[in-house]
Amino acid sequence: MNDFSTTLKTWRATRRYSQLDLAMEAEISARHLSFLETGRARPSREMVVRLGEALELPLDARNQMLTHAGFAIRYTARDWDDKAMVPIRRAVSRQLQRHMPYPGMALDRLWNIREANPAALALFAPLGVGIGGSLLDMMMLEGLPQVIENWPEVAHHAALRLRTESAAQGGIPEFTEAIQYLTSAAAAYTPTSTPVVPTVLKMGGRRLSMLATISQFGTPEDLLLDDLKIELYYPMDDATDQIFEALAAN
Repeated sequence: MNDFSTTLKTWRATRRYSQLDLAMEAEISARHLSFLETGRARPSREMVVRLGEALELPLDARNQMLTHAGFAIRYTARDWDDKAMVPIRRAVSRQLQRHMPYPGMALDRLWNIREANPAALALFAPLGVGIGGSLLDMMMLEGLPQVIENWPEVAHHAALRLRTESAAQGGIPEFTEAIQYLTSAAAAYTPTSTPVVPTVLKMGGRRLSMLATISQFGTPEDLLLDDLKIELYYPMDDATDQIFEALAAN
C-alpha cells in the first residue's frame, strides 16, 4: 500500500465517510475509490485535487496528498510581509481597527498573534503577551487561574477548541501539551445554562466579562491564510464596556 492510499484512508476515516459516501461526494465509482485505497490504482493529479475538495481538507493536507501521490504541491505559504499579502494585511488591520474600542487580533495556526489592535495589546500586556506572542503559552502561565475568575469553564472550552482544530488539520502536535494541561485544569468544570461561556478577567482591581467571535477567510489559496483566524472580543456587561472605552482613550 502506498503513502497516498494510507493518507486517503486515514482522512476518509477522520471525516467519517464510508467509501460509498466519499465516492458519491467526489463523483467517482466506489470501485475506483476502493482501488485507490488499496493501491491497485494510481490517482491522477486532478483526482487527488478532487478528493481533497470532497473531503474538505485543509490546504496543507491537500499538499500532503499530492506529494504522497508523486505530484508537486499546489499551495504555498507566503510570508506575512510578502507584497502579495498587502491587501490581506490591509483588510485585517481595517477589521481590527474598526473593532475598537474592543480587543481584536489575528491568530495563525499555532495561536501566535500576527496582528492586534491597541485594545487587545492593552488587555494582554499585563500577561506579557503582544504581537508575535503565543496564546498557547499564555494559557499555561502559572498565575493565569488567579486572573480568570471562571478558569475551569474557560479551560474546558479552550481544550475543546484545540481538539477540534487539531482534528480538522489531521493532528497538530504543538497542541498536545496545552490540551493536556487545560483538560486537567477543567476538572472542576460544570456546564452552565448561559448562551455563551464568557471569559471573566480580574485585572488591576477591575472585572472584565467578555465573549469572543472567530472568523476566517472564505476562499484561501495560501497556507497561512487557510489557518489565519480573526478573533474579536465584545463586552458582556456595561462595566466591561466602560473599561474598554477607557483603555481605548488611553
